[in-house]
Amino acid sequence: MPAKRAVDVTGALILLLLLSPALLAAAAAVAATSAGPVLQRADRVGRGGRAFTMFTFRTKRAGTVTAVGHVLHRHFLDRLPQLFNVLRGDMSLVGPLPLAAREADAKGPGTGRARLAVRPGITGLWQVSARSDLPWEEMTVLDLHYVEQHWLGLDLLILARTVPAVVAGRRPTEVMQTAPVRVA
Repeated sequence: MPAKRAVDVTGALILLLLLSPALLAAAAAVAATSAGPVLQRADRVGRGGRAFTMFTFRTKRAGTVTAVGHVLHRHFLDRLPQLFNVLRGDMSLVGPLPLAAREADAKGPGTGRARLAVRPGITGLWQVSARSDLPWEEMTVLDLHYVEQHWLGLDLLILARTVPAVVAGRRPTEVMQTAPVRVA
């Protein structure tokens, strides 16, 4: 879908430009409050089964969430580096949750193959539908529904619903319930 890719690239460039102060502040805060790399790298599987490295801000130190990491995670700011994954073509602004290869295999052959039909996204249908309140199986159903029904209008609706979700942030009980990004 050339239109979707155009929206992804244009949107990622605009967001990087507008959010560059937040990106720099987050990177500085992570670097100043704990030793180690500012970015985490996680191996994920994308469209067509192609492996890629997904970037996020590091939110943990020795298995414990840092104070800065808690704030970044609560307002989804830890995901801002994924905008670079969108520009590289590994991810989309909207799509199913990016999974590690072993997670995709564990979800069943049909589920894994269906997810690989589209690029994984920074945000998606389940992220704006009920946040982390849903069981994993229901999140997967919403991701598969997106894969089967996606179109540019749905993407724009999800993006519009993402903005208030990011501003509101996760409830404190949700911050630690979300699946952690595994460092590769």
